[in-house]
Amino acid sequence: MTRNIDDGFVKAVETIFSAKGRVIVTGIGKSANIASKIVSTLNSTGTPAIFMHAADAIHGDLGMVQPGDIVICISKSGDTPEIKMLVPLIKDFGNTLVAIVGNTDSFLAAQADIVLNASVEREACPNNLAPTSSTTAQLVMGDALAVALMQCRNFSARDFARFHPGGALGKKLYLRVDDLYRQNERPVVHPDTSLRDIVLEMTSKRLGCTVVTNNDDDGNENILGIICDGDLRRMMKRYEKIDHLKARDIMTPNPKYVGSNEYAANALNIMRTNSITQLIVADNGHYKGVLHIHDILREGII
Repeated sequence: MTRNIDDGFVKAVETIFSAKGRVIVTGIGKSANIASKIVSTLNSTGTPAIFMHAADAIHGDLGMVQPGDIVICISKSGDTPEIKMLVPLIKDFGNTLVAIVGNTDSFLAAQADIVLNASVEREACPNNLAPTSSTTAQLVMGDALAVALMQCRNFSARDFARFHPGGALGKKLYLRVDDLYRQNERPVVHPDTSLRDIVLEMTSKRLGCTVVTNNDDDGNENILGIICDGDLRRMMKRYEKIDHLKARDIMTPNPKYVGSNEYAANALNIMRTNSITQLIVADNGHYKGVLHIHDILREGII
């Protein structure tokens, strides 16, 4: 379909982008199914759109078309009876008509203000009958329009999240570390904390770790290291006598951490990259709490 991105495509994008109204997408048969999907994609990426079935349009649904709306009509042949009846009505309304059509010599192509060529050499159907390649081409053209319009609108991931608040996709785009870690206990020890008290702190806070901190002159807790279950096992292997050990002897210094305002999905990537299940939450190097991978699992992000 790359060869069909031409001046007509540019004009279609510019026309839709500058339109005062919405985009009405219509079609008949399998093309109607494609039209419905394109409407969903446009709406979710910042371009207000409405689906109008071509058969219903000529029986009253034309009332949804308002001045300033752009109408996209999708058809493989461009010559079906419903399309031939619908197109003159749209033209009489004065709306701009964009055709995504598989036959550039058709009635639809001749009447449209802008023509987007979605023709294919043959269908994937072994009988060259069932709409397969042709509907895929229509969908590709619609997606190309949507993506180009996204770029025109500088549509960001944050914008996308506003329209997708539900499910795992939405959570990846809006759920932040601050929304998760606060429900956890806040394990903390100091450099001189004894091994017994370290184990008690880890056990009572039930996160499989504790953070080692010291306090600065302003009372902020600066992160020195972290002690996890693995550090305790390595300690047992390294030392024969352990009664004298303190937190500074066991901890892993310079641990990974994440800001409280960071997206939870990014925190998950840090955990995966470093093969860890706990992640310290810190702002400006000051200890806030601990995020566990189970917190993210509960939200269904994975």
